[in-house]
Amino acid sequence: MSPPRPTRAELWAAAGRTVPDLIGPGLSVLFCGINPGLYSGATGHHFARPGNRFWRALHAAGFTERLLDPWDEHLLLERGYGITNLVARATAAADELTAAELVGARRGLERRVRRTAPDWVAVLGIGAYRTAFGRPLAVVGRQSESLSGARLWVLPNPSGLNAHYQLPDLVREFRRLRKAALTRGRRRPPRADPSRIPGGRAARQRRH
Repeated sequence: MSPPRPTRAELWAAAGRTVPDLIGPGLSVLFCGINPGLYSGATGHHFARPGNRFWRALHAAGFTERLLDPWDEHLLLERGYGITNLVARATAAADELTAAELVGARRGLERRVRRTAPDWVAVLGIGAYRTAFGRPLAVVGRQSESLSGARLWVLPNPSGLNAHYQLPDLVREFRRLRKAALTRGRRRPPRADPSRIPGGRAARQRRH
């Protein structure tokens, strides 16, 4: 059963809240959003706003066997995928974030990647990537640089407000990443218990 939709008051009260990382060691792909929207802040789930196309693009590109709802996000870990954000605090729009905030957030992402060692990090938002990584000419797709040993990929922002990319366009880009992850992944030993990753969703679920 889906959780109740947050009220307008609950949405505005969610400004500044954080959504726990869905993260574990040795992931195939760590998806990195820009920051949570108010809907995600209010519900505690990633890409939770009904108009966001992340979950539909993920499924259509073959990352999941069925279309997951945001509250089923924990199922991604067993498939080797996780979710984090560049900036932790929830805002009504990503343009509320400053350039300095995005640049500083990169260092936090580097620490998470160093600690958990995913094969790929996929940043969802070309504008945020250009600012945070100091790459003003970057384009969507595989990046030449790496991040703490992980390969970097940039995907379009799946927000419904991103009119430059319709759902078929998003699916095409997500599918390109999946193909790269399948063909260029590395062989790893079995994954450790994700509950040992500080601040991650798996750890949070164990505590409650």
